[in-house]
Amino acid sequence: MQQVYLANTGIRFQTETHQVLRNTYSLLACTLGFSAATAGFSVMAGLGHGLSLACFIAALALVWFVLPRTANSAKGVGVVFAITGLLGASIGPMLSHYLAMANGGALVMQALAGTAFVFFALSAYVLTTGKDFSFMGGFLMVGLVTVLVTIIGSLILGMFGVHISGLSMAINGVIVLLMSGFILFDTSRIIHGGETNYVMATVSLYLNIFNLFSSLLQILGFTSRED
Repeated sequence: MQQVYLANTGIRFQTETHQVLRNTYSLLACTLGFSAATAGFSVMAGLGHGLSLACFIAALALVWFVLPRTANSAKGVGVVFAITGLLGASIGPMLSHYLAMANGGALVMQALAGTAFVFFALSAYVLTTGKDFSFMGGFLMVGLVTVLVTIIGSLILGMFGVHISGLSMAINGVIVLLMSGFILFDTSRIIHGGETNYVMATVSLYLNIFNLFSSLLQILGFTSRED
């Protein structure tokens, strides 16, 4: 009887995990499309940097204060669309900047292709191997805090007219590595039952993709100017 119970428990766990995974990827695909639409609207409307920053801050406020309270209800899906829509709009000025370059369209497409390749390759690796990357959590958080402190430090130095050559490039390079690690970590949490809420899982993966794309685009833009 105990063996039968354990077997049934294992089947139920796998079914619930697959359901979370399906719901996560379905919602992620929808929100990425919505985010692309708001980014396109932001570019066409010529959204300024002030409004862009306001959209970004509003999205973070929703992530920190609203999403945790609504993730277990139908309202959570609406909050996810609000977050991704605001973040899509916030990236408008950066896209406009690069699209204005002679090869801007190609740079954006390269960044999109690179982001898609990294996400699908890493996700496929976790899904096919079933490896548990939960051990990376501590390292990733330390890396993320270090990057944030470095960014704040560089902004403070910039206010005093001190600019360190190549620092922005290095920061974006580290962010690409961090977001790649977070894709492994977050996907692993879903398939191993560490994350059972598809709303929270969607936002985590979306943020990974958003930051990965932003950093790749800036790296490509920097190397293009160097050429």
